Amino acid sequence: MKPPLLIDLDGVLRLDNKIASFTGALFEFLNSANVTVCILSNSTLSTSSDVRNFFKQNGINLEIPVITASEAAAVYCRMRYKKVSVFCAENVKSIFENMIDDENPEAVVIGDYGKNWDFKTLNEIFKKVLDGADLIAMQKNRYWKTAEDGLLLDAGTFVAALEYAAQKEAVLIGKPSPLYFRSALQLLGYQDDQKFVMIGDDLETDIRGASELGATTIIVYTGKTEYPLAHDSKIKPDHEARNLKDAIAILEKIFC
Repeated sequence: MKPPLLIDLDGVLRLDNKIASFTGALFEFLNSANVTVCILSNSTLSTSSDVRNFFKQNGINLEIPVITASEAAAVYCRMRYKKVSVFCAENVKSIFENMIDDENPEAVVIGDYGKNWDFKTLNEIFKKVLDGADLIAMQKNRYWKTAEDGLLLDAGTFVAALEYAAQKEAVLIGKPSPLYFRSALQLLGYQDDQKFVMIGDDLETDIRGASELGATTIIVYTGKTEYPLAHDSKIKPDHEARNLKDAIAILEKIFC
């Protein structure tokens, strides 16, 4: 039986808010090879509907399942809490509807909050956590990159500060957390221990996270990781691709 394939969105299929070259060819190959696929997005600025709209606007009718870290966090919280305080983009905050309670939350959920981060916000979250609320991180990326502003601090920077101050470790939902990879496998109908193939651009969140679950990993040098891979890198992918055209050739050997 062919293993399922998990594909990271940003840095692999979406580059600077544009479709990556050979994305259409990749989808055609996966369909013809009858590969079960799920797209993963660690971005908590969007939902799966937003991702589908992105592809539609670029001429691709996406039929592949999509799971975002924000949606995985909402599922996690609904299974465990009745009241949460959420700090993320407004469009994503809506998926926590009927759960939000900023006065007496059982947990504080943190996602992409962009340039809204300031001392007042951090201190507010800090106090809630000290009062007993759990700390939930949709993702813990250190930084991200935009065409407009270049490198920007990501949510992980602020989660780490709160963990240090409150002396409480956050529950991580997004990559490289096993919770996220397993959520994707469950969405596809597989057991948690199913072996899979992972394509990503981030050595730490994509490659290391998947490798620790026994996955076959493919790094694509179109996002965060620059080519060539440093000789002293402690994280070693199983395969390397300069772009999606190279990735298709690798996948042909794995699935055909």
